[in-house]
Amino acid sequence: MKLSEIINLVMTSILQNKFKVLLTSLGIIVGAMTIVMVVGIGKGGEADVADQFKNLNAAAIEIESIEPSTGGMDDMMNMMRMMKGGGGKSMPGMTSSSDAVTLTHENAEEMMFFIDNLTDVTLVGNSSLSVFGGEILEEAVDKIIIGASASYQSITNLEMLSGNFITDAHEEIEERTAVLGYDVATEIFGYAELAYGNDIAIDEKNYSIAGVLEKTGSILNGVQVDNAIMIPYSTAQRYTFTDDTNPQMIALADDVEYVDTIIAKTEVLLKEIHPKGAFTISDAGTEIEAALASANTLSMLLISVAVIVFIVGGIGIMNVLFVSVKERTPEIGVLKALGTSKLDILLQFLLEANFISVIGGFLGVGLSYAIMPLMKYTNIRVESSPEAALLALVFAIITGTVFGFYPALQASRLSPIEALNSN
Repeated sequence: MKLSEIINLVMTSILQNKFKVLLTSLGIIVGAMTIVMVVGIGKGGEADVADQFKNLNAAAIEIESIEPSTGGMDDMMNMMRMMKGGGGKSMPGMTSSSDAVTLTHENAEEMMFFIDNLTDVTLVGNSSLSVFGGEILEEAVDKIIIGASASYQSITNLEMLSGNFITDAHEEIEERTAVLGYDVATEIFGYAELAYGNDIAIDEKNYSIAGVLEKTGSILNGVQVDNAIMIPYSTAQRYTFTDDTNPQMIALADDVEYVDTIIAKTEVLLKEIHPKGAFTISDAGTEIEAALASANTLSMLLISVAVIVFIVGGIGIMNVLFVSVKERTPEIGVLKALGTSKLDILLQFLLEANFISVIGGFLGVGLSYAIMPLMKYTNIRVESSPEAALLALVFAIITGTVFGFYPALQASRLSPIEALNSN
């Protein structure tokens, strides 16, 4: 029998049993949808991580003072804080929390002097204060105020929408000037572009707006940049920092390859400067890798679920084909009596299983692309991917082949006489 004749028989069987084929392929449809959506969610997660950390320099090292360990509950709390910091290294002390260290400009200068391969070291701190201004706000709102130096922009790769970032001159004279995140500027002035050159009140003190940042979507030092206001570090020390403010130090290595060495040297230096202090030290590269690893792990778990769905769908196809072989035993007997070979019978049922799988695969891929636009209402980012669609179709074909082979083999092995007498 020619291949075209076999395909014609398969298509005739499928068209005569449309509803049964649709029900049979439900498992494949769901499996294909799951594969496409899972890969899309995984890529969306990776894109979210990339957006979140796009302003982090891989050669940046973050140093934060923590409460020294006193054993028991304090140890547990410090361990949780270190884990949150992205797996950074720590230096436990043995004093009470009242001896907690505050990082200073002198510490930054000592790092620059004693540690090689450092481009810059800067301090950054933040506090929450009331902000009022513009013609949009009807009452004051609380915003995160970041105290930062001029070098903070280059370390974090921040770009300006308008105006300029904080300068050394601003810091030298403790000038009350501010750089607004995109969302803050929009919230206060209606349009971010209108903020530059105007004034706002921070904690009831007037600040001139030196510039507005481009929208980033990034989180730096635990703060959403778009929703924060930056002022000179010296100004923040004088007007906005409180006793609870815990400044961080950010060091920038010449090259990523020096990061581990700098971390080790920083541990030793800080231990000498502050024998009773405790610190977490983490590098941006490790944080990015950890976040991407988490996203990839979630993707693999979801893909495993999709594979299980495909297996269930394949078992459904196998069961339906077994029933089909039973129902069509006389037909198989006639074909064999007319000289149809075992291979032709095998191919007929195997192709039928594959066609059902492919139909289910295409329907599943189509439905997944129809659902993707609706995912924005769930706050789950999904990125479409041609590779995901191809993967879903490959899984569908494999499922049809694997689970359709045994019923097809059984059909090909039927005796012509027994098949004709089955009526």
